[in-house]
Amino acid sequence: MAKTLIGPQLRALRTAKNHTQAEMARNLGVSPAYVNLLENNQRSVSVKVLMSLSEAYGVDARQLVQDGAAANLAELRAAVRDPIFSEAPPDLMELRAALDHAPKLVRFFLQLHENHHGLLETMRKFNAGDGATELHAVRPETAIHNYFREHLNHFPTLETAAEAARAAIGGDNDDLYANLKRHLRHAYGLRVEVAGTDAMQGTLRDFDEAAGVVLLCETLDHINRNFQLAHVLALVSCTHLLDELVAASGIATEPGRARCRVELANYVAAAILMPYDAVRARAEETRYDIDRIATRFAVSYEQVAQRLTTLQRAGAKGVPFFFLRIDTAGNVTKRFNATPFTLAEQGGSCTVWNIHRAFASPGEIIPQFVEMPDAGQFFTFSRTTTRPVVSRHEPARRLVVTLGCERDHAHRIGYATPFDPDAAQMVAKIGINCHICPRRDCDQRAHEPLHVSLPIDANRRGSTRYQS
Repeated sequence: MAKTLIGPQLRALRTAKNHTQAEMARNLGVSPAYVNLLENNQRSVSVKVLMSLSEAYGVDARQLVQDGAAANLAELRAAVRDPIFSEAPPDLMELRAALDHAPKLVRFFLQLHENHHGLLETMRKFNAGDGATELHAVRPETAIHNYFREHLNHFPTLETAAEAARAAIGGDNDDLYANLKRHLRHAYGLRVEVAGTDAMQGTLRDFDEAAGVVLLCETLDHINRNFQLAHVLALVSCTHLLDELVAASGIATEPGRARCRVELANYVAAAILMPYDAVRARAEETRYDIDRIATRFAVSYEQVAQRLTTLQRAGAKGVPFFFLRIDTAGNVTKRFNATPFTLAEQGGSCTVWNIHRAFASPGEIIPQFVEMPDAGQFFTFSRTTTRPVVSRHEPARRLVVTLGCERDHAHRIGYATPFDPDAAQMVAKIGINCHICPRRDCDQRAHEPLHVSLPIDANRRGSTRYQS
């Protein structure tokens, strides 16, 4: 007993009672310096002090001296020999010191190591099946998203090209459709025609460059006709610039490069319809009221939302936003990001996030403050949007568009005005999706996480079957 060390147990007991070392020393009849030595395992505990602890704090002395160190030492010794650590493992003296002085840190380390091996096992099982190729491949959409994010979703050369194109088009926003058709005809020899739904066979726009014809489906409204013509103008006026940017993306597959060209041309089209300085000024003036911005530039809600993510010019930045669009099944159909927020790639985003509830309130702005598992907080607002339907046999294509920014920028956005910025309870704790969310106390959990082992107690039932 004379050699028994109880530093971590003693410190935990004192902390639980909210006592200082001086207060504990008075209760035990010893000096504060002696309590400090005991807590740091620089003195072994005596029988007299153990008896004093039992009398002063009502604890069983046997619980204080119960030693699971041997088992913990063996587990820790095995963990540090894992091949993932490239250096020589700590010796026994260092391991014992860790157990004596930082037992909670050791527990965290061992739990992290266990979770790491659980994730490796899941990946091995996946890799052994039909999903091996998918596991190692980077999807084109992911590569494009990463490429845009590396540039903070802002391309200065495309902005300059768009400004030149808009100046060449001339005229007011009210006459933009006619002016776009005129400019395409005079500058590039392209004829614009509107064709019937049957003739277009489900296509909204068909650009035949060899024939010099741009066909637009009659189902497109005025706003979307403008965007499609601006997209064609981007393709023919920025050919070499688009080639350079696609090459710089490093995307290996031809379909991926073609998809990247489409997204870059969409960027130019939005910049033509909403010139940088003008749209940024309108955004700041209206506190990012998307409907008022859309009205000024004769564009759609979704077009404005996506354009706002690109306002990252050095010295003239707007609010850094992320953009997410989902369908009724929860699939992510488009995403752009100029923030630290981690966006879901393949749907299944968190049900605690009210992005899904927007479908129940078409046309209404649904705002929310959210917190990610890493404690990063964001302000988000969501609203439905619709896509053109080319056949009466197709269901209505209603989607939800969400914009979000870091909480520090929320005061610049009018949609955040009704919230109390100091109310902690207004922040919803969300994750990317259940498969990779580490939250242990979420009553909306639908799947056990791949990388965390959730403790299960057969005698208790939490709010979900994954929670004890």
